[in-house]
Amino acid sequence: MLHRILVPIASSNTVGKYLFREALDLAKATGANLRLLHVLSLDDKDTPGILSLMNTSESKKRWEEFEKPGLDLLKSFANEAIAAGVSTEYSQILGSPSRIICETAKTWEADLIIMGRRGISGLSELILGSVSNYVTHHAPCSILVVQSLTSAKSETFKESQLANTL
Repeated sequence: MLHRILVPIASSNTVGKYLFREALDLAKATGANLRLLHVLSLDDKDTPGILSLMNTSESKKRWEEFEKPGLDLLKSFANEAIAAGVSTEYSQILGSPSRIICETAKTWEADLIIMGRRGISGLSELILGSVSNYVTHHAPCSILVVQSLTSAKSETFKESQLANTL
């Protein structure tokens, strides 16, 4: 039985919205609670530099601007889930997404993690790393990996092209 579903949300794009909708539908169907998670990664290109960690009004403003989109997204999704009758909480944490997701799942005692994947593989995955791959191997609970819509559509298109040539 599912009681607690952890949903790491990476972005507000279509994949993030799709992932949230899938998690919300499952939570409504099972009566589970949701925990929405956004991880601020130091590896992101928009991350304020290390010098901005100094305690100045300018650096505080820069960090607030950096944190705001993720928090706004989490609040929006949480409000939608609560309006749909699903008990929901959210958090935004700075750190390594792979590790933060697994640690949060452990401390929150999640029964399931529902997460997306970017659809990279091979050399790109080796160089960039794969959050979904790490979580799959280190999480303390079950994981449902939702294929990104763009990758899924691309694969379906390739399959239909292949079928047409046969």
